[in-house]
Amino acid sequence: MAHTNTNTICLWYDGTALEAANFYADTFPDSTVGEILRAPGDYPAGKPGDILTVKFTVMGVSCLGLNGGPAFRHSEAFSFQISTDNQEETDRYWNAIVRNGGQESQCGWCRDKWGLSWQITPRALMAAIASPDKVLAKRAFTAMMGMKKIDMATIEAAVRG
Repeated sequence: MAHTNTNTICLWYDGTALEAANFYADTFPDSTVGEILRAPGDYPAGKPGDILTVKFTVMGVSCLGLNGGPAFRHSEAFSFQISTDNQEETDRYWNAIVRNGGQESQCGWCRDKWGLSWQITPRALMAAIASPDKVLAKRAFTAMMGMKKIDMATIEAAVRG
């Protein structure tokens, strides 16, 4: 029997892995909550029967939420980058995260209520920043640097000059 290698992102939570997984599944397409594993014995953050891990996907990416306790926190060193097609989609994801106890940051970044960082990034912004026209790319980049949530109308105006 052949073994298939898999790579799963493991995210540490303080007892809230199922709550987070449910939020992600409700917020993002191609996102689901899967198997829930309950602890068979005592562990530093819980007791037998507590939810130990939750398998879930975020936009097709396999994740495992581990209820490891308060010892470790998320940081901006890891983030999910969600590419969006338009302002409505950008607004929908950004607002869902921020209005559910999250926090705004800079340049299209925000943090959810569990401390996980998200980059809500319009594809058109990335295309403008990657433009071979260095003047156009710099204008788009400079406009982005002053934003929290990305406003594509402002980016497009900056690109036009």
